[in-house]
Amino acid sequence: MRKVVQVMFPVTKVFSYFDSDGFDLVVDDLVIVETESGMDSGIVKKSTYNEEDENLPDSVKKVIRKVSVEDRKVLSENNDKSKKALEIARKYSEDLDLNMSFVDCYYTFDKSQLIFSFVADNRVDFRELAKKLAQKYKTRIELRQIGVRDKAKKVGGLGPCGLFLCCHTFLTDFNSVSINMAKNQFLALNPSKINGICGRLLCCLAYENDLYSELKEGFPKMGSMVKTESGIGKVSSIDVFKGTFQVDLKEKGIIELKKEEYYGSIE
Repeated sequence: MRKVVQVMFPVTKVFSYFDSDGFDLVVDDLVIVETESGMDSGIVKKSTYNEEDENLPDSVKKVIRKVSVEDRKVLSENNDKSKKALEIARKYSEDLDLNMSFVDCYYTFDKSQLIFSFVADNRVDFRELAKKLAQKYKTRIELRQIGVRDKAKKVGGLGPCGLFLCCHTFLTDFNSVSINMAKNQFLALNPSKINGICGRLLCCLAYENDLYSELKEGFPKMGSMVKTESGIGKVSSIDVFKGTFQVDLKEKGIIELKKEEYYGSIE
């Protein structure tokens, strides 16, 4: 058993486990932790608890301390310096005629690393840019090319539902989303309706997909020909919540049937 805590890094929205032996931490505590990139700060998202070693990653770094008043001053200074560094990086990239759009920049707590995130349509040769930035800031420079979904996760915004983006608020990973999920939920395949502000399929298409798949069991397929007591017709719509489907009969028009009244399709 090991005493651990789950910490989220605000900029990357990445969650990691840290050894919190000697600290009783609660949700929303700010902490300084040891990482592969040096000392960094994060927010506690799961209070201190005991966990079996086999359920933890092979390498679990330690919580160094809770954020102090002095640490807050350092974080504020780092934030201000990061904003200035971002502007400098944008200017350098323009001077070098690099087709890249910077999203954010941040210093690790101990300033051992300065990390930039950017989006680009193609692969970018940023070696000269990294060299110029390293010469100016005298620290290790990392340039990360991210996708449009990652950009939306970092920047945030409002989704078509009117709520803050799921990826920016609570999602920790991007699960696979396919156009078949939209079809499975009888959604119109209109990009403006099923795409998020990142231009990719809405993450929330995956939320209810399993439920729709379960409720659709026992229904005929949309567009299939079925035999009813009133004749043969084509399935024009399905309402999985009412448990009914509509069939378009040539002679009698549209009739509504219960799922239990479906006896098979005609090939």
